[in-house]
Amino acid sequence: QVQFVESGGGLVQPGGSLRLSCAASGIIFSIYVMDWYRQAPGKRRELVAAITSSGNTIYTDSVKGRFTISRDNARNTAYLQMNSLKPEDTAVYYCNGRLAVQATMTPYWGQGTQVTVSS
Repeated sequence: QVQFVESGGGLVQPGGSLRLSCAASGIIFSIYVMDWYRQAPGKRRELVAAITSSGNTIYTDSVKGRFTISRDNARNTAYLQMNSLKPEDTAVYYCNGRLAVQATMTPYWGQGTQVTVSS
């Protein structure tokens, strides 16, 4: 059974940092592209960052230079280090995976982790 469990969210002031974790099970983690998505209230879910099996990364423009995606294949876990957080980063953050860059994500979604950036 494929499962993604996100954790690490919380309430943080603007300019602060958080590190999100995504524990995956039921997949051969090391060969998957791992993605972080977010969905703010009233908005569509958007891809924030992705990391390939070889460690190549991509980021949406709004988080470049502030967020860093990484993975630990021994722990079947992906991470999202978020620095210099802004109120517009407030959203529920989710992770998912795909077998290749051009493939679609799995249909399995976790509960997500809430990130709130507010003073």
